[in-house]
Amino acid sequence: MCLVTISGCATNSDLKRLRGELDRKIVTVNEQVKTVEQSIIVLKEELEKKTEGIATLRKGQADVGADISEIREHIQELRGNVEGLRGIVEGLRKDIPAMVQRANRRDEEYKDLREKLDNISFKINFIESFLGISKKSELGEIAGGADKQSVSPSSKDAIKGKADKESVYAAAYETFKEGKYENARTEFQNFLNQFPDTECSDNAQFWIGESYYLEKKYEKAILDYEKVVKNYPQGDKVPYALLKQGFSFLELGDKSSARIILQQVIKDYPNTNHARIARAKLIEIK
Repeated sequence: MCLVTISGCATNSDLKRLRGELDRKIVTVNEQVKTVEQSIIVLKEELEKKTEGIATLRKGQADVGADISEIREHIQELRGNVEGLRGIVEGLRKDIPAMVQRANRRDEEYKDLREKLDNISFKINFIESFLGISKKSELGEIAGGADKQSVSPSSKDAIKGKADKESVYAAAYETFKEGKYENARTEFQNFLNQFPDTECSDNAQFWIGESYYLEKKYEKAILDYEKVVKNYPQGDKVPYALLKQGFSFLELGDKSSARIILQQVIKDYPNTNHARIARAKLIEIK
């Protein structure tokens, strides 16, 4: 209108053109308004979603806080358990030396008892062979009857499975008491190969000779008894081996050699049971 007034001569065509431009601008503005309104709607939706997300997050934070509190309680409980375990461990540490001492004491007592039993069995077998009653069946019943009942094949296998010298010797001696002399010789010889110089080595050598004696293989018995005398001169089985050498010579009818051996026993071991047995045997062969 200003343009019309200024120009003073605006035509109808100019007015129409001007209206058309205004209408187009109005349409453009309306479209922009609609676009803005749609953007506002999208923003509202996004805002609502973010609001829901914040609410969920807050709820999650609350749950996490509860979990943290529960975890703290568990930690406190675990700390209490750890303290209790520490007390138990400290108590055990204090008791360990005493327990070790008791265990060592029991091992020593067991070892002493085993040595005493072995010596007793040795003497019983020697007396049996001296009296002529140590046959296969009687040896098992008299010398090892009680032990034989308590030693099962499975326990014997367990003994043989151990590598220490005592268990190897015990297994061989058990075989000897069962009257399996050939197997016993093999086991005793294996023991001597593994442990040639122990407190049981002279015993093992003696039982090899004794196994031959009980099988009436007196020549071989004499040779293995001699190994006891030569290889273990300081051992306590020397007088036994000498006596059984004398008995073996008597069994072979060699009274002269038997006298020499028995007189040596009397000379080297006076005032002992071995000397008394040798004197008794010398009286018999005169």
